[in-house]
Amino acid sequence: MTASRQAAALQQFRQLHRDGLLLLANAWDAGSARVIESLGAKAVATTSAGVAWAHGYPDGDALPLDLLVASTAGIARIIRVPLTVDAEGGYAADPAGVGEAVARLIGAGAAGINIEDGAGSPDLLCAKIEQIKRVAARSGADVFVNARTDVYLRGLAPKGGEVAEVLGRAERYRAAGADGLFAPGVTQAEEIKAIAAGTPLPLNVMSRPGLPGAAELAGLGVRRLSAGSGLSQTVYARIAALAKPFLQDGVSGPLVAEAMPYPELNALMAER
Repeated sequence: MTASRQAAALQQFRQLHRDGLLLLANAWDAGSARVIESLGAKAVATTSAGVAWAHGYPDGDALPLDLLVASTAGIARIIRVPLTVDAEGGYAADPAGVGEAVARLIGAGAAGINIEDGAGSPDLLCAKIEQIKRVAARSGADVFVNARTDVYLRGLAPKGGEVAEVLGRAERYRAAGADGLFAPGVTQAEEIKAIAAGTPLPLNVMSRPGLPGAAELAGLGVRRLSAGSGLSQTVYARIAALAKPFLQDGVSGPLVAEAMPYPELNALMAER
């Protein structure tokens, strides 16, 4: 990716968080990213789970960093919209290592990254964010840092105290330099509204059963909606559903009944 193209992607990605609700259908490799882009996506995000599974690793900081960097570069090569990469916990235990990892992702073409607190200390994520911002400043690439808090996913607050805990962490992450707040797991409209109103950071939520639709989410103040690992999980389920009977009886018809036409798919992957 050229320096001018990356600079444009960085600016464009930031602007997308100011223009209503950004819908991100998460990809797991260059092919899935290109298909998603072809459908009119304004940006492409990766799913850490999907990328890990595509390489035969479990989700949860198990994927070797070299493979994530290679995946990022492969996606950035084929798409022309901004790319944001799920960096999980940063693929290092210490902030300096996280900064080095993110520097490689920026170099591979990432305009944004997700970095999560998980079960760790908010202090640690603050230190990671600060280091990422220092690295980004040195590189001249103002990467969008989306701070993910797992308060809802991991039950890190007592029932009824989730909003306050999320907002407390959000303020700390904002002070450390975060550009956005990701609160996966929240689904109740009143809680989403309270979180969006309680922080100046653009709020990102993740698709889950019971989550309001896009129009309602925008009205609640949400600025970004991610599909998460849902698409990749569904694709794997579809592979299993098709491969199992094929391996049993060898009948070919179902394999192509709903297939994307070969010429169309092949043309999407042509060098651009």
